[in-house]
Amino acid sequence: MSVILSSIHDAVGIITMNNVTKRNALSGALVNEIIQCLAQYQREEVRVVLLRAPPESKVWSAGHDVNELPLARRDPLGWNDPLRMLIRELETFPAPIIAVLEGSVWGGACEVVFACDMVIATENVTLAVTPAKLGVPYNITGVLNFMNAASRAIVREMAFTAQPMSAERAERLGIINYMVSAEELDDFSMRLAMQIRNNAPLSISVIKEQLRLLESAQSITPRMFERIQGLRRTVYDSHDYKEGISAFLEKRRPDFTGH
Repeated sequence: MSVILSSIHDAVGIITMNNVTKRNALSGALVNEIIQCLAQYQREEVRVVLLRAPPESKVWSAGHDVNELPLARRDPLGWNDPLRMLIRELETFPAPIIAVLEGSVWGGACEVVFACDMVIATENVTLAVTPAKLGVPYNITGVLNFMNAASRAIVREMAFTAQPMSAERAERLGIINYMVSAEELDDFSMRLAMQIRNNAPLSISVIKEQLRLLESAQSITPRMFERIQGLRRTVYDSHDYKEGISAFLEKRRPDFTGH
């Protein structure tokens, strides 16, 4: 059974994550279907993509499917992790992708939103960066994506507190492009998509790729990279990492010790 819905209207592709029973957690199955859909859209020369959840959703996406994370002693966010694969596809897709948000956005789903080119949200949207609640480390690409979406002070606040940020504040900080009412969301999203669709697709594709390359142009030495990887291993080899995942699956409060 498919966990997404897809349609194309006037060269605007609409992907609806539709695994509501799992709160659109970014499982391998959901990610694979989105990636396959994007490949189809590229073949059909779709000019804009809207990525959304079903109308009136309480949760846009719950982020990582924690059931698919390793319990210990293996990098939980490796190159082939579903989230990492999805982020790369969103960033390199040759047309703009607009995140259309309703409800709450948790953990890795925030990075999915930040990897999109624009963000439209209803007033009830909240964004919460939650690795610290699970005791999970984050890789260098993910941290860079957070830093490209918000100032370093805001990234630190979201990462350290793991508390939700309202759509109103996110719009004020430039994380969200537009905040609209739930009643306006569909029409507003399509109007914005059509404004983009009517412009030169090759020009837009080149500009998107230029921006992607410039945003990732960070000076980092091999020694720095090894240091960052070592810091991450400290977390995913720890008692706290195993405790955080176990507590989530057992629906209890984790007992973190810092070891």
